[in-house]
Amino acid sequence: MSGMSGLPTAALSASGASDNRALTVGLFLVFVAVTLGITLWTSRRNKNTTDFYAGGRSFTGFQNGLAISGDYMSAASFLGIAGSIALFGYDGFLYSVGFLVAWLMALLLVAEPLRNAGRFTMADVLAFRMRQRPVRTAAGVSTIVVSIVYLLAQMVGAGSLVALLLGVSGEGAKKWIILAVGALMILYVTIGGMKGTTWVQIVKAALLMGGAALVTVLVMNRFGWNLSSLLAAAAEASGKGDAFLEPGLKYGATSLTRLDFVSLGLALVLGTAGLPHILVRFYTVPTAKVARKSVNWAIVIIGVFYLMTIALGFGAAALVGPKAITASNPAGTTAAPMLAEMLGGGPGSGGGALLLAVVSSVAFATILAVVAGLTLASSASFAHDLYAHVIRKGRVSEKQEVSVARWSAVAIGAVAVVLALFADKLNTAALVALAFAIAASANLPTLLYSLFWKRFTTAGAVCGIYGGLAASVVLVVFSPVVSGKPTSLMPGTDFAWFPLENPGLVSIPVGFLLGLLGTLLSRPEDDAEDKHGELEVRALTGIGAH
Repeated sequence: MSGMSGLPTAALSASGASDNRALTVGLFLVFVAVTLGITLWTSRRNKNTTDFYAGGRSFTGFQNGLAISGDYMSAASFLGIAGSIALFGYDGFLYSVGFLVAWLMALLLVAEPLRNAGRFTMADVLAFRMRQRPVRTAAGVSTIVVSIVYLLAQMVGAGSLVALLLGVSGEGAKKWIILAVGALMILYVTIGGMKGTTWVQIVKAALLMGGAALVTVLVMNRFGWNLSSLLAAAAEASGKGDAFLEPGLKYGATSLTRLDFVSLGLALVLGTAGLPHILVRFYTVPTAKVARKSVNWAIVIIGVFYLMTIALGFGAAALVGPKAITASNPAGTTAAPMLAEMLGGGPGSGGGALLLAVVSSVAFATILAVVAGLTLASSASFAHDLYAHVIRKGRVSEKQEVSVARWSAVAIGAVAVVLALFADKLNTAALVALAFAIAASANLPTLLYSLFWKRFTTAGAVCGIYGGLAASVVLVVFSPVVSGKPTSLMPGTDFAWFPLENPGLVSIPVGFLLGLLGTLLSRPEDDAEDKHGELEVRALTGIGAH
């Protein structure tokens, strides 16, 4: 395994490397061409804001379930979790558990009432019974911040993945790749809107499940379909023995790491129900019943996928080895593609190149689906909430609103690209967990209060959103994620006074508390009871829903 430590550059010097590289590049370009074709095909059907923001509300439960899966299973799932399991064993798999359980919260708490009560964005629900401008401004700011943090994770994953796929090394190459990813995601959103983005997500979810299933079958076949043999080989190759298969390698060794795990779990379980790009998916179906069906399908698809991450992560640990994985990428992001290459025959072999190309292209395609969904959610929030309702006070045509959404997609994409250029050493799963923490701190408390608490006021909504957002962002800035560790965003400095890597344990209660205090210390609106009654009827029955 020590001979693999030079990946991906070692693959270039191998016999026949140029032919293999041409194969991988060719397959990669086919994936990109097909998805762009789908985007152009669907763009002809975008006639108004409902088409651009919600895909005409024309998708079935199964289609939307696949799209949700494609939106959700991305760099964090395929790359970040596989890498975490390969490097940390049992503790790495805890990410999978958190991501899956989170969907039960989304199903039970927000899927149906959100579909019934809103129109295009989360702010439509929040502003229904509040003063429009302050609430929409707060919700729009929160949506854009969460989306950019999540976008950052996907771009980092894409840079490492395509560098391995193309057999290139060096920071300059990764930067060009990140720029290319940014250009593609902007094209998807500005041309295809929600219809194009949804169909791309559907195709990519099917491809991702197929790619993960292929690698899982090959790994299990290599170990005689004996899970115990796979785990034993992974533990031995890890150099940590039985500790690799037990809790505590990353979390649980000290009281601080235990708290970090609790914080991570809270963020993952509560954050999904507050993620803007997931919430807008409930508006793409015709009724709340179909919204529930789509979440049920998503739970099934995502659950099967996360079971397969066991084979991906432990297979990478057993067959590639942690040393080779960290040599290619310190955060373990390239573990799954390197496993595919090894299963196909190793670096330089035709089978290895083909399997590497298939798995890397599928993972990259899924990243593109997620970045398109995130960019669409944030640009829709800017155009629909900030521009149409705050800046223009509702005096705007549908054509103008869609045009602003397209331009804001360009701006948000550019910001994400610039930030990603400086964050390539961070683990994608850790970055996504931060996005979940911000969503759980800023969006979820206000959303739940608005739907279920009659006394809730505009002041409470504004305090909850800004307070949760500020708490989570400030704690992240002064945490080991940004400084104080070799794997930090700024490894050469140390201004981290907050000890936890995930702020959820503190910032989520802060969001709920500030929403409560803001409400209790302010007067309710004059028509608060009537508005809440109307919202409650709409959320629970669907009467008057869009």
